[in-house]
Amino acid sequence: MSASEGLTALVGALVADGRTVIGPTVRDGAIVLGEVGSADELPHGWGVELAAGRYRLVRRADAMVFAHSAGPQSWKAYLHPQRERLWTVRRDGEGALRFEEERAEPPSYAFLGVRPCDLRAIAVQDRVLGGGPHGATAYRRRREGTFVVAVECTEPGATCFCVSMGTGPGVKDAGYDLALTEVLDERGHRFLVRAGSAAGARVLARLPVRPADPGTRDAAREGVAGAARRMGRAMPEVDLRDLMARSLDADRWNDVAARCLTCGNCTMVCPTCFCTTTEEVTDLTGDHAERWQRWDSCFDLDFSHLHGGPVRASARSRYRQWLTHKLGTWHDQFGESGCVGCGRCVVWCPVGIDITEEAAALDAQTRPDEGAEGGSHNGEEMIP
Repeated sequence: MSASEGLTALVGALVADGRTVIGPTVRDGAIVLGEVGSADELPHGWGVELAAGRYRLVRRADAMVFAHSAGPQSWKAYLHPQRERLWTVRRDGEGALRFEEERAEPPSYAFLGVRPCDLRAIAVQDRVLGGGPHGATAYRRRREGTFVVAVECTEPGATCFCVSMGTGPGVKDAGYDLALTEVLDERGHRFLVRAGSAAGARVLARLPVRPADPGTRDAAREGVAGAARRMGRAMPEVDLRDLMARSLDADRWNDVAARCLTCGNCTMVCPTCFCTTTEEVTDLTGDHAERWQRWDSCFDLDFSHLHGGPVRASARSRYRQWLTHKLGTWHDQFGESGCVGCGRCVVWCPVGIDITEEAAALDAQTRPDEGAEGGSHNGEEMIP
C-alpha cells in the first residue's frame, strides 16, 4: 500500500475500533512514544544520530516514517507502567479496615511501530510478568487486549546490535498482528504488509491494499538484509551465559565501576528490566491509605537493603549484578536472554558505557588460555 493512504487508513481503522493508538512522534527534541490520533503525527522525514551517551534528532532527506532507531522509551511504559496503584484501604464508621484491589479497566491499546527487538522484549515481559500462576494480573489485562503493528528495521542505529542477539532486524517472532516493511525507491514510497493473527487479518481487509509485486518484495527483503549488514554494534561471538559465569572475579568490573554513576538510566530505558518496589501513602487522618508500585533499579543502593545494610554496597557489585543477570542468569530464571540488542542502555548512559564493549573486554580478559595445550601463545616453541 502507498505510505500516506495506507498509514492514514490503518490509524483510522484502529481508532474506529475504539483503540488508543500509541506510536512514535516527535516531541522535545526526540522521537518518543505517545498517543497518535492521525498518521500525520508520525515522524515523517525524521531520523536520529546515535552514539554511546549521545542522541540527536536529525532531518532526513526523504519522507521515511520509520527510518529511526529506538528512542528513550519502550512499550514497557504502557504494559508495565512506571507507577500504578495496587490497592486502597479505608477505615469504615465502625473502625474496620476495608481493602479494595485496584481493578481499573485498561485502555484497548494499539502499538504502531514496534521494532523486532522490542517485539522480543514484549515476549520476554510476557514470560516474566504474565506467565505462571502468579503473573501480574494487571499486566495480563493490558497485554491481552493489545494490538501490535510491528515494523521491520531498514536503517539501524550506530548502537544497535540486534543481529548478534538474534532479535532483528527482521520480524522473526510471533506476537504481532500486522508487520510492515517500509520501502522507498524510484517506484515510490510504500509498505509491504502481512498479517500475523486473525485480528490482524480483519484489520488488513479494511485497508487499501493490492497484491505485492516481486519488486516490492525484493526491495523490502534487501532493506532488512542491508540493515543487518550495517549493524552498528555486536556482542562477542561467545556463549554470553558462560562468559558471565567465568568472569565474576575479573578486574574489568573495577574499570567499569570507576566510570559508572549508578544512576540507573540503563535499567529505566531497558525494555525488559522489570524490577519494582512498593510504597504506602496515607492521608493525615489515617483513615485512608494506598499501596503503589513503581519501577526500581538494581543500581539503587537501597534495592538490596536488608537489616544491617545493603547486600550490594559497591558500584562494582551493582553493575556486575545487572550485567550478569541480563546476559547470564536470566537464562536460569526465564529460559532466554534478558537483552534484545536495542542499544538503549548505550545511548542513554551519561558516561557512554557500552554493554557490547564491556562484554568483549570481559571475554578478552577471561578467555581460556588457547595455548595451554599444544604450544605457547605466540606460535613459539620451547626447548626443554
